[in-house]
This record gives sequence, structure tokens and C-alpha cells, in this order.
Amino acid sequence: MTQFSFKSTGDEVVAAFADRVKGRAILITGPSPGGIGAETVLSLARGSPRLLILAGRTESKIAPLIREVSDFSSAVKAQFVVLDLSSQESVRAAAADVKSVLQTEGIESLDLIINNGAVMACPFTLTDDGIESQFATNYLGHFLLTNLLLKNGLVTGNGKAAGVRIINLSSSAHHEKKIDLDDVSFQVRMQHTLQSDKEQLTSKSQNGREYSPGTSYAQSKMANILYTRALAKKGLTSFSLHPGSIATNLQLHMNAMPGGREAAIKAAKEEAEREGREFKMPVRKNMQQGCSTTLVAALDPSIEPANGTYLEDGDVSPKQPEMDQEQIEKLWVLSEKLVGEKFEF
Repeated sequence: MTQFSFKSTGDEVVAAFADRVKGRAILITGPSPGGIGAETVLSLARGSPRLLILAGRTESKIAPLIREVSDFSSAVKAQFVVLDLSSQESVRAAAADVKSVLQTEGIESLDLIINNGAVMACPFTLTDDGIESQFATNYLGHFLLTNLLLKNGLVTGNGKAAGVRIINLSSSAHHEKKIDLDDVSFQVRMQHTLQSDKEQLTSKSQNGREYSPGTSYAQSKMANILYTRALAKKGLTSFSLHPGSIATNLQLHMNAMPGGREAAIKAAKEEAEREGREFKMPVRKNMQQGCSTTLVAALDPSIEPANGTYLEDGDVSPKQPEMDQEQIEKLWVLSEKLVGEKFEF
């Protein structure tokens, strides 16, 4: 067990492991103001890292965070890199830009990657690469970015036993579902919806087939758990995690749906009943509590023997998501096919 819990804060975690932050080069995706990514950055800044690479879609949105980091400590360099996780072209350009930033700063490689960026419960859209947007953004973009950085030697020791960690944010929404590897983009009619009233939380895809925003989100977050386990199996240090229930801008699309958050809660209850699970209304965390599990996953040495596991409330979860090696391997092969590149480590 770690020394942390539901109530622990990100600042407390960084203070406990300041020696594992100071002088390090760290990449975090999706640190937009109003989200736990930005809060994670601010906590890390208090540990005096050498470089924080903040990767997001819009520089103007990240600029206030960079100024806040600078105001806190002029010794901490924060650098923006353009990254649209839904676009493979953008992801590849971002990987090249990260290399350029490291070279400019005289840094050989990254020490920590935090794959934080995400979208949630979006209406059905396909990316320019022809992939459902939540699967592309929450999982596949991170798969491609991280693997390109590893392949190009931009992670300490190529990620091998050198203290580097790769952190993939997941969610309790994964519900231990198996990913439909034959239909990750919902091109085949969905048999499962979040609630019986499909008009509220289910929309139709462009070809007229049913699409569930909640199921899509859960699938993408389960993919991050499988990816984490795959990296661990390959000898890398990686953890996935559920940050908790936090009021952030991630719920933008969910709140805009008919019925908003209340309808989503009702749907979750009905789904749990259908699957024979107990539904418990999650207790809200504040931003500092919300970023703490990410930082435990990133910094705490006590969890190293549990490499590849899933964390929640500041510790390795006693209930690990169910998965099998065949599913892990099939997802990796499918992901390579979708990005058009093989990765072997």
C-alpha cells in the first residue's frame, strides 16, 4: 500500500517525492485550464523539474498555464507543443517537435510521459483518419505518440529500467468491458446502449447505425488499460489510473446532452443493473485530489513491484480490471494497423 488515499493532494505527492521531479524532463498531454492536467502541471512545477512539455491543440489555451508556471518558478521551463490527438498527422508532427524541444534544451530524452488528454461522450464523428473520435483521441493518439517517442529514443533508456514511467489516464467508466476489436469505430450496429431511452444518450452514426457516446468512452479508457499492460509486458514501467470524479471541462458534451449529468447518472445505474453490478454514486474530488493519483502513478517508488496495474484513490486498486493476454496482443496489432506502423520494443 502507498501512503496516499482519496483525500491526498497532488502537492502532497510531489512534496513526498520531490527528488523524483527535480531536474526531470516531463511530457503531459491535454493540460487545458479547468482540467486535472493543468493541476498536475502546477503540482509538478513545485517540484522544480527541468522541463515541462505541455502538448495540446491550442497554444492560446495553454499560454496562461505556462505563465503561471513561470510566475511560480522562473527556473522551470515550460514549452508548448501543438498536438491534436485525433489526427495522426498532428501526432507525428508533435513527436518531431518534442525531439526538437529536447535538443534545443540540451536534454537527451524524457523522464516521464503522462498521457492525460481526453474527450468524453462526444457525438458520433470520424476523424480524418476514419476512426471514431473518442477511440482516436483518448487511446490511439497516445499509442502513436508514445511509441514514436520510444522508437526514436526520446525516452530515457528507451524506457528500459531507467526510472522512466509512462502514465495512461483511464476511468472507472471502463466497466471491465472487452473492446469490440472488429468494430472500434462503431461501423457495425451497436447492440449495447447506455439506457433504454436511446433518444437521450444514443445518437445515430453517419451510416444510420446506433452509436453510444458512453460505450465509446468506456471502450477508449479500457484500451488505455490494455496498452499499459502491454507496455509493462514489454519491460517498460507503466501504470493506468482512475483519477476520480472531478467537475472539469471534460464533461462538456455530457452536460450538453438532454438531461445532462442527471441523465448520465440514471443511465449508469440502469447499465449496472443490467450487468448485475452495484452502482455507487461517486464522491466528488477537488482538483488537487483529482490529480493526486496521476502523480502517485508517476512518482511513487513503492508501486514499482505492481508494474502495469491500475490505480485509484492514490493506490493500486484492489480490484484490477479483467483482461487476457490475447486481447492485449490483438489490440496492439489492430493499433499498429490503424496507424500504419509497427512498433517492437
